[in-house]
Amino acid sequence: MTRADALRVERAPALIRSQVTENLRQAIIDRRLAPGQRLIERELVELTGVSRTSVREALRELAAEGLVTAIPNKGTVVTSVSAEEARQLYEVRSALEALAGRLFVANASPAQRKALTRALEKIDRLAARGAPILAAKDAFYDVLFEGGGNDALRSVVAGLHARVSVLRSLSLSVPGRLRHSLEELHAIVDAVEAGDADAAGAACARHVEEAGRAGRVALAEQDAG
Repeated sequence: MTRADALRVERAPALIRSQVTENLRQAIIDRRLAPGQRLIERELVELTGVSRTSVREALRELAAEGLVTAIPNKGTVVTSVSAEEARQLYEVRSALEALAGRLFVANASPAQRKALTRALEKIDRLAARGAPILAAKDAFYDVLFEGGGNDALRSVVAGLHARVSVLRSLSLSVPGRLRHSLEELHAIVDAVEAGDADAAGAACARHVEEAGRAGRVALAEQDAG
């Protein structure tokens, strides 16, 4: 698939803005649109096949998510994340996910516990095939946060999701990180199955902290290159 094909939007009038937003968001997460790259509306109109208005609306939404930044006299660029910003994002995410793990043990129904196990099994299957796992990990976390029963926590995490997704993709590119990531996810589910809220919280926090370390390594290598 070419870069242009990946960004092309299918014609469905009611969904055009959401489609172009999602296509651009995924291109940023996959780093097909690189940090610091200038996003020129005319070029995006050509690549996506939508109107300039739809592109502008999509860029406004991505700016609200922190994925792009409007710079005076330069235009809109893909947001660059520094090592310090990454450290802070993962620090917050670690605390939130530790709470999510504890709440899941305390509040999740038997059906939600089974759903968490099934979500992990899907991640394992994808990893074994060498397929991308980020979407499956999103599903795992959806179950985790839903089972915790705290809507305020889910809302805060959703606000961080897009920025963290860029770093998650980077962290998984570090050699050996995928294997360790799977081990950490299994530790979370093991703690849940044991009914140990503190262990589940600690396992969630450790998973995020290790991902953060890998993400900062990847950022440093990217900057050096």
